[in-house]
Amino acid sequence: MSPTMAGLLQLGVLLALLAAVYVPFGNYLAAVYSSERHWRIERAVYRVVRVDPDSEQRWTGYAGAVLAFSFLSIVLLYLLQRLQGLLPLNLGRGAVEPGIAFNTAVSFVTNTNWQSYVPETVMGHLVQMTGLTVQNFVSAAVGMAVAVALVRGFARAGSDRIGNFWVDLVRGVVRVLLPVSFVAAIVLVALGVTMSLRAGVDVTGVDGQQSTIALAPTASQEAIKELGTNGGGIVNANSAHPFENPNGLSNLLEIFLLLVIPVCLTRAFGVLVRDTRQGHVLVAVMGSIWAGMLAVAWWAEAHPNGPAAQLAGAAMEGKEVRFGIPSSVLFAVSTTGTSTGAVNSMHDSYTGLGGGVALLNMLLGEVAPGGVGAGLYGILVLAVIAVFLAGLMVGRTPEYLGKKLGRTQITAAAIAILAMPAVVLLGTGAALAQPAELDAALTNSGAHGLSEVLYAYASAGNNNGSAFAGLTVTSPFFQSTLGLAMLFGRFVPILAVLALAGSLAAQKRVEPGAGTLPTNGPLFGVLVGGTVVLVAALTFFPALALGPLAEALA
Repeated sequence: MSPTMAGLLQLGVLLALLAAVYVPFGNYLAAVYSSERHWRIERAVYRVVRVDPDSEQRWTGYAGAVLAFSFLSIVLLYLLQRLQGLLPLNLGRGAVEPGIAFNTAVSFVTNTNWQSYVPETVMGHLVQMTGLTVQNFVSAAVGMAVAVALVRGFARAGSDRIGNFWVDLVRGVVRVLLPVSFVAAIVLVALGVTMSLRAGVDVTGVDGQQSTIALAPTASQEAIKELGTNGGGIVNANSAHPFENPNGLSNLLEIFLLLVIPVCLTRAFGVLVRDTRQGHVLVAVMGSIWAGMLAVAWWAEAHPNGPAAQLAGAAMEGKEVRFGIPSSVLFAVSTTGTSTGAVNSMHDSYTGLGGGVALLNMLLGEVAPGGVGAGLYGILVLAVIAVFLAGLMVGRTPEYLGKKLGRTQITAAAIAILAMPAVVLLGTGAALAQPAELDAALTNSGAHGLSEVLYAYASAGNNNGSAFAGLTVTSPFFQSTLGLAMLFGRFVPILAVLALAGSLAAQKRVEPGAGTLPTNGPLFGVLVGGTVVLVAALTFFPALALGPLAEALA
């Protein structure tokens, strides 16, 4: 079977799996966040943290809880790294240096999982398991909680409450992330992913030299890093390492895991607003963008420019032979479209156009289909903007799901979509204005060098975590600026989304009239998709023209 046919077969199986679970798992997600019954283990958690699970919060209280929980998580994860030398299972590794500890704490709490260190030489098993893996669960649960709060804003009328953050957080972990990742980890072990508390295994190479191959409790972190769209590798090579991703089946499972919750949350949205066609429109927009990006990147990597790649028959530099072009590109487009950041190939080695697709995926706001929770609330914000633009065309107050979109709602939506571009462009500009930093950090100049810097801040500002390899970001400047990009890129949109949810929930429902734009059909899907592309094109085209587009046309 040719690589192309094998790739198409894998793509078909992936789409069939997602289609099979879309309705049942989407319905389950809706039930998780709408059920009035609390499980016994959940009640035990509420008693420990002294939370009344039957009380609900205004948007300000919900936002305060998100910020307080996240701030405390950053502090505790930072201290855990700084005290590593005193902890068991540290494998002889001492305290993580302050800059890396700060950057890593912010990274994992914001669901970015950007790593400016080599995990198998810096982190011990206890920090990996009790610090990083725990944040993989709770940061993903925070994203789902915010998305559900926004959905409640559309579903409720005349209410100043949008739910209870602590209940949403616990349910996301206990009822969704833990059981699915537990099963996935067992399957990954069966497929060959390692699971060990040993530091490594000593081997003798063919040249007679002794070396140590690092081991870790890999499968448990691999499952949640993909399911929660986190992305941090337990070893430096990430999902390109055979201990994390040994074969084609494990590769397919990992891609499925990183797509399944963002895709199925659109079904949950439709169920919760009592119109499943609304969810169909959103998943169609997400799927269309994802498919278009996949087609372009696949073509670019299979038809590269440059004599070396042309002689090889494809752009195989930086890709694992066991995956080839199709599986590598499928992983790359899915991981940059879901704010996951896990990689099974080196994005820096992609062609100018192929690498540009990975970059553009993030600059679109990662809504195709986006991160766990973040993808849903991101595309809903863009849907609000799309309805507003349509209202301007006909001179009528826009309405979406029975709620009028006035100044308050559009201001909140505008802040949510402008926060990321501001972070990315300001961060990139600040880095380019530091020639001494660039001389020490960059291994490439010209268009590709610009792409590497832009990719770094796009990855941080979108809470993705993948990287182009030609940029070394261990200096205090990059550690601090990228850390700030992660913080602002995560929490400014979250605050704006929660404010939007509160303003929507307080409104009375408006019955649709003759001038109401239908939002459950193909026309609205085209309008939302066009808004996604238009916002990114107007914002980032100059930077893309100087970076990946210039490289692709060279």
